[in-house]
Amino acid sequence: MTQDEIYMQRCLQLAQNGIGNVAPNPMVGCVIVCDDKIIGEGYHAKYGEAHAEVNAINSVNNKELLRKSKLFVNLEPCAHFGKTPPCADLIIENIIPEVVIGCLDTFSLVAGKGIEKLKNAGCNVKVGLLEKESRNLNKRFFTFYENKRPYIILKWAQTLDGYIDVNREDNTVAQPTWITNEKLKMLIHKWRIEEQAIMVGTNTALLDNPSLNAREWAGNSPIRILIDRELIVPLTYNLFNQQIKTIVFTEKDKESKENIQYVKLNFSEDFILQILSYLYKTKIQSVIVEGGSMLLNSFIEKNLWDEARVFIGNKLFYEGIKAPAMEGRLVSDELIYKDHLLIYKS
Repeated sequence: MTQDEIYMQRCLQLAQNGIGNVAPNPMVGCVIVCDDKIIGEGYHAKYGEAHAEVNAINSVNNKELLRKSKLFVNLEPCAHFGKTPPCADLIIENIIPEVVIGCLDTFSLVAGKGIEKLKNAGCNVKVGLLEKESRNLNKRFFTFYENKRPYIILKWAQTLDGYIDVNREDNTVAQPTWITNEKLKMLIHKWRIEEQAIMVGTNTALLDNPSLNAREWAGNSPIRILIDRELIVPLTYNLFNQQIKTIVFTEKDKESKENIQYVKLNFSEDFILQILSYLYKTKIQSVIVEGGSMLLNSFIEKNLWDEARVFIGNKLFYEGIKAPAMEGRLVSDELIYKDHLLIYKS
């Protein structure tokens, strides 16, 4: 790894500090180097607040050094006024002569404009250092703007013999059938704070009565999404406790109240596409789908998913509800507390 790649790797490391707090903005880290020494660092910490370049420049004690420095950033500096002024303008204002960028920002209001502005001001700009890693860090952001839909993560647990649930009786108390080690709850709740929304279908809501919060990990709980065509999930269930913003997709007319929003869909047409269109319009960039087999298979059959996280618990059910058939590319297989975590990419 070259010295420049080490500096860019540091940008990526810093950027990750913003996960769960900057969406719908991307995660960005910035490093400023003078005479082969880091003199400033920063990252985008929270949506609506200062960007990484601003924080990095502000962290430099002797601003005169900026005139002979090299600025590293994993994403193209913005060139437009949003919640904050353009970062490209600040770089130019401080006469930083060289800028190294991980990858282009494909968001329409940037999309090369930041690079063009820097070059026109006389900056020596290099683009594409650790480009693959830079794009992967902001996979949610890029999927959202390039595919016009959220980044979709499918998640479920299944037994060694391929079942995700037992056959439940109608009078079963509404609670989940736990397949994996309960210590994995902390990891699952960590995942929740990293995404903007989490989705279940009617059957999962009725059978499990989930809260879908992040009580086992510090951070913001995701927006809860329930697909309930007939509005049959009781209002006494946890999803309706109004503690977290909840969106209910239904075919019924129902007035929204406080933290519960009802969105009417035409279920005679493709409701999955309607949901994704709505989430795109409301700038929800990522969704964990934690539904049952029917909902998960709906996304798999339409090839509308990006990543699948599948736990294989050390249990046998012998009969029950079959797990979805996964045909994605296996990229990881990790053993955690005697259970396997398989990661697939579409």
